[in-house]
Amino acid sequence: MSLINTEVKPFKATAFKEGKFIDVTEADLRGKWSVVFFYPADFTFVCPTELEDLAENYETFKKLGVEIYSVSTDTHFSHKAWHDSSPAISKIKYTMVGDPTGTITRNFGVMIEEAGLADRGTFVVDPDGKIQIVEITAGGIGRDAQELLRKIKAAQYVHSHPGEVCPAAWKEGAETLAPSLDLVGKI
Repeated sequence: MSLINTEVKPFKATAFKEGKFIDVTEADLRGKWSVVFFYPADFTFVCPTELEDLAENYETFKKLGVEIYSVSTDTHFSHKAWHDSSPAISKIKYTMVGDPTGTITRNFGVMIEEAGLADRGTFVVDPDGKIQIVEITAGGIGRDAQELLRKIKAAQYVHSHPGEVCPAAWKEGAETLAPSLDLVGKI
């Protein structure tokens, strides 16, 4: 079942953010755009490259009004230890959510049950708490923050411009489409 346009299910978790442990719930995703970024595990190989890429682009996400929540089935203690020991992960200023029970991971449908780990799932949540973008990739395929930023800009544009849609490879400032009978068969 697709999660597009569904509300984020309730959860409560402890996270590591900027040297502190904080509580995070689904309510924290409301009122702003959010990225919920699942990855398999701390202290691995592809994961730190993705999380570092997000960290290096975090200011751009914030300028767009987007908060990032990285999530794995590790604990918030593990996130802190990784943050303190890895040059790549030490760059992170966004929220690193621990999900040792797998509740959040299962809520988003990305739990690899036999491993107790999350798939590489990226979810963009609008200010109403509804999921607008879902991307799941195989474990060996790292994601790209720049491509995610492009998709978020398109989602934000469509959200604030009812009746318009963004065509393939749309970039901010490019023309959009207004679906109508006149366009059928002409594109």
